[in-house]
Formats: sequence, C-alpha cells, structure tokens
Amino acid sequence: MNYKFALLAALVAGLVPVAAIAQADSAAPQPAAAPAAAPAAAQPAPIVPKAIPAKIALIAFEQAVINTNEGQQALDAIKKKYQPQKAKLDTLSAEIDSLQKQLQAAPATLSDDERASRTKTIDTKSKQLQREGEDAQTAYNADLQEAYGKVAQKVNTVLRSYVEVNGYTLLLDVSSQQSPVMWATPNTDITEAVINAYNASSGVAAPAPSAPSAARRPAATTPHAAAKPAAK
Repeated sequence: MNYKFALLAALVAGLVPVAAIAQADSAAPQPAAAPAAAPAAAQPAPIVPKAIPAKIALIAFEQAVINTNEGQQALDAIKKKYQPQKAKLDTLSAEIDSLQKQLQAAPATLSDDERASRTKTIDTKSKQLQREGEDAQTAYNADLQEAYGKVAQKVNTVLRSYVEVNGYTLLLDVSSQQSPVMWATPNTDITEAVINAYNASSGVAAPAPSAPSAARRPAATTPHAAAKPAAK
C-alpha cells in the first residue's frame, strides 16, 4: 500500500484537519525565555591599611580607679561598715587561740572526758569562725565590686576624653601582673594624670588621712617593673 497516498486521502477526507494541526501547533506552550542575568552586585571597595604615627600610653586602670578621691572614700565607707564584724571575728579568733593554749598546758591528770569536752568546744568555735569569716568576706567582696564598678564607669569616661584630647593612638591597660608589657619609658604612664583629671572633674575632696599619705596612695610607677618578674 502506498502510505503517502493513504495520508493524503485521510487529509482530504477530513480525518486529520490541517487547520486543527496548525492551531494545535500555535497553541502549544512555548518554552519561556530565559530571564536576563541580574547585574552583579557592587563589591565594596577593599580597605587598605594605612600606617599612622603611633602615640602609645599605659595605664594601671584598676589602681587609678581605687586611688581617686571617690574610690578612696568608697573603700573607707566599706571598711567602716565591716569593722564591727571584723572586731567580732578577731575576738573569736583570740578566744580559740587561748583555749588551744590552755588545752596544751593542761596537766596530764586532766580526765579524758574534760579533754574531749575542751577539744569539742575548740572545734565548734573554729567552725563558727570559718563560717562567719567566709560569709563576711563574700559580702565584703560584693560591696567592694559594686563600689568599684560605679567609680570605674565614670573614670573610664574621663580616661577616653583624656586620650582623645592628647592624641594617643593606642592605650594599654597594665593593671594585671600578666600584662604583656615588659618595659616602657616612665613618661608613657598616664595613671597619675588620669587620677588627677578625674579628681578635678568629680569635685570629690580627698578623704581625711587615717595613715601616712604614702601608705594610702603610693606614687604611680612605671607598671612594667611588676608586670614581668625576672625568671628564676
């Protein structure tokens, strides 16, 4: 059979309308055009390091806070607050020492019951001393930390202003014994200068000295001396 003839006959007979075929081809979904590529995001300009002249300063910040007039007043107030507790603990400690000496000096004729009773009394008082001493120390440290934090925030504000006004580009805190600074010339230490600047801005007068001034506030020294002890 002639297949070309059969196909032509089918088209003529209307079995496969040519118009329908054409319409089907035109109605068929066409592949979507590929979206245009989005423009590349602008890349930020790289930061190029720039060397500037260095002006370095050192400060023992913790010592600066404590040695301001306000810091000294806060310390004195805390010491006065805990003075009664300290006196009580000192009295209890002296009593325990006395009881221990009495027990050691007791004659050999002292009965076992009496020796055991004295030993128990000493042990009870020693535990009381330890417990009350730890509680007092914990409370004292908490009050000290709170007072230090309040003054430190204000000293930090004065310190930042001092550094900016004097054009320092780097400030190192050498309060810790583990400071990496091994040596520095004395004129780089601004601890005393910041103390004086804060005292002037705060308007707080120096507390009345209860001990020689040299013992209350030692002169600021170059921190590197204590920062790195010589290796043995």
